[in-house]
Amino acid sequence: MRKIQLLVGLLAIALISSCNFTEEIHLQENGSGKLSIKFDGSDMMEMGGEELAKTDEKAVDSIISFKDFLEEHKDSIAQLAPEEQAKLKRLEPFNLRMVMNPEKKEMLFDLFSDFKDISEVNNAFNTFQEASMLGPNSQKAPAPMPASEQATEVYYSFAKNKFTRTAKIVNEELFQKQLDSMQGAEMFLSGSSYTIKYHFPKKVKSTTAEGATFSVDGKTMIYQVDFLDLMKNPALLDLEVELEK
Repeated sequence: MRKIQLLVGLLAIALISSCNFTEEIHLQENGSGKLSIKFDGSDMMEMGGEELAKTDEKAVDSIISFKDFLEEHKDSIAQLAPEEQAKLKRLEPFNLRMVMNPEKKEMLFDLFSDFKDISEVNNAFNTFQEASMLGPNSQKAPAPMPASEQATEVYYSFAKNKFTRTAKIVNEELFQKQLDSMQGAEMFLSGSSYTIKYHFPKKVKSTTAEGATFSVDGKTMIYQVDFLDLMKNPALLDLEVELEK
């Protein structure tokens, strides 16, 4: 458990340092599928891997099932404020895989979930951030988390051969505070990226994502933006994809 606490702590650090994320969706024709948000911390390990190696931490490849976690701690969770319970409840459909190998300078976090309808995994990136807030108390009980609202929300939809991804600022004041807080971190975030990789059940007919690339069969779309630009303008990844009939 101590290793898991270390990995979760590193995840929290990753969210305010060099950030290379991949949002990947495998979508089936009936609307079901799988979503994952991956963080590759290899660059971070290049800088700090030697120090981590000195701690004698062994290579770790662990998966946390939040459904099992919430069940295990249901009595403690019941004592939290309703807002905090609701925030923890959002983690339930997800699993978090955490890989760390100081020797090979490897670090990977992958939050993933299957879904019957893609709307079930709206705001997956916010969920990724919330997963890092469980903190070192996770061995005994979930640490109370701030019941603050999220500044932005992301919505997915898939119907009649049309897929959309839409971001919306839901708290303008909080969003502005986040922008102000990022000013001191721009140097660390410079060069970081956010990549979407969507696998569709049919060939893509058209998309509003200018500059996107496609697999040979035309069913996989890849599109990358600057992470800092995305944080400043969440609508940067607003897109529509129309599939062939």
